Amino acid sequence: MMMSKILLLFLLVLLQLIPSLRSASTRHWLSKPLIGDDGRIYVCSHKTFLAFETNGTIAWSIRVDYTCNLDMAPVHAGHRKIYLVAENRILKINYGNIETSEPTVEVFFGAEPGQKAESEIVGLSVSTLSLTVFINIKNHGLFAYQSHGRLLWSVGPLLYQFGYRQGCKKNLTDCSFASAPVLDQCEASIYIANTEGQLYCLSVRGRDFRWIQDFSSLDKNFTITPGNNGHLYVTVPTRALVLAIDVFSGNILWQGSVGPLSKVDCAPVVDSNGWISIGSLDGFLYSFSPTGILKKFSRRNTENSIVQVGPFLDCSGFAVYSSQIEMEGKVSHSIGEYTSVSAIRPKAAIFTMLVPATGSIYWSEVYPGQLSILLSKSDLSQFVVNEEILLTFLAASKVDTPLSCRTFGQKLASSCSQARNKLVNIYSGNERTIELFLLFESFMLMLLIGLVRFCCTFWSKKKLRDQGLGSFLDKRCSLQLQKKALVKTISELEKKAAEESVDNEVYQKLGHIVRKKERIERKLSTTYSLGRDRTNTQEKSMLPLQIGKAKSSSFQGEKKKVTMFQTLSDTSSESSIEGETDMFEVIDLSDKDKGKTLMVEVTSTSRNEEYFTNPLDVN
Repeated sequence: MMMSKILLLFLLVLLQLIPSLRSASTRHWLSKPLIGDDGRIYVCSHKTFLAFETNGTIAWSIRVDYTCNLDMAPVHAGHRKIYLVAENRILKINYGNIETSEPTVEVFFGAEPGQKAESEIVGLSVSTLSLTVFINIKNHGLFAYQSHGRLLWSVGPLLYQFGYRQGCKKNLTDCSFASAPVLDQCEASIYIANTEGQLYCLSVRGRDFRWIQDFSSLDKNFTITPGNNGHLYVTVPTRALVLAIDVFSGNILWQGSVGPLSKVDCAPVVDSNGWISIGSLDGFLYSFSPTGILKKFSRRNTENSIVQVGPFLDCSGFAVYSSQIEMEGKVSHSIGEYTSVSAIRPKAAIFTMLVPATGSIYWSEVYPGQLSILLSKSDLSQFVVNEEILLTFLAASKVDTPLSCRTFGQKLASSCSQARNKLVNIYSGNERTIELFLLFESFMLMLLIGLVRFCCTFWSKKKLRDQGLGSFLDKRCSLQLQKKALVKTISELEKKAAEESVDNEVYQKLGHIVRKKERIERKLSTTYSLGRDRTNTQEKSMLPLQIGKAKSSSFQGEKKKVTMFQTLSDTSSESSIEGETDMFEVIDLSDKDKGKTLMVEVTSTSRNEEYFTNPLDVN
């Protein structure tokens, strides 16, 4: 790119004359800038609010009735609205109404026109999601207002938290909130510091404190930078320290040292990769990873170089713009833990666009260059341009790089996802590992279901409550062994009866064993059941079995004693055994009475009268 020595000399002279120019007149000074979602740069100068295009031309301007606070940047509120601090008032600028007859500027907070504003505004922030404005008023506290102006809540520094002294160590008259409220868009939290070096975390939905952390041992003055990635960053300029704070607990995750810093209110920037970057007077750009790994960047020899402002994020959110100024001379003085740097007569400046996470440099230019030529011919030449303004225009200019610009919502979603990634991801690895894990997970789930069913079955049993689990299981095991032995005995007797003739004593013994087995089965399926026992379908016995009393009947003049019987069938049930039974049977008589039948009614009997007899015996 083309160099211009004349513009370079003009810039250097301008930088040296800035203090005298500011003391002479503030009309052409610009406030801290804001890059809007539309890519324009919004600033305020004296009583005029301006919107600049990236080429330095004025897109539009609005006259306000109050002098702007140059140390506070405008705050974007969404829906084409911007809040601005001017003469201890907060002005709401609706620039969507620029081309209409509706008013575009109104006093959102503060004294009415013609009245003196006595309350000093320390800072403000706006939640675009909840449409809430948070205002810190000196010696009064933090106030939360809805976008239409209704007060939601207010809170001051705390003396006691959870029953013990915390927050302000002195009394409330000597302790107040001293910083601008900083908003974490992902966690819906507000961070604010008091005059004694304590940092407070509050919820945007109310006045409750989530945690309070004391940094007074380091210094009472520090800056707060939200990471929107589960981290909050505290910069202590006098100690040249950067600390990463866990937003959920307030604990310090890590801390890193940087070179001497240029201002007490200097603040780093956090990109979408979670890297935090800050420039130092030792000539380096310091960048820390989310875990605290440090990288240092420099484009020139750092012996006589300084980095005193920035960096600024580019429109993609992944890269940063930084400036390094080469001086004719630089001297450092160290006194204990503090270092001061003195530099004279800047010689050149180099602007760089890089990605801290990878160290890739996408663009670099020595000032002045093509950009400086454009700015010198634009409306920006009417104002005092410092290094911070130049970096802002560079960041908004969308230099030709492979990185695509993203909206505020896309960048916020990318950074917020980093906080969730701290959770353990069990599905990392190859497909085989995932399949094995899912199989193990299914097995554990089935085991859990079985255990729950087992416990529910047991604790619903009266026997278990009376005997205890150990006695219950011992009794069940004993009944199962008895049942197994009886089944074996019954099988042997039935086989013996089928193969050879047996006497009545064998049949009586078999009947007694069958009855005993039935009683055991009923106990196992009811009192001592595990919830899965079922009474097995009984096989039809090959031996006759009588239920009821013997009954006599006479026919054709002869009196014969007939003993009735029935066999156990598949339809036998618990109810038929325990209740009463009525039945009829037709029996063929001996050969001599062939062709004639006898119908005999078997009377109903109770279980106490039940007995087993031999097969049909006609005397």
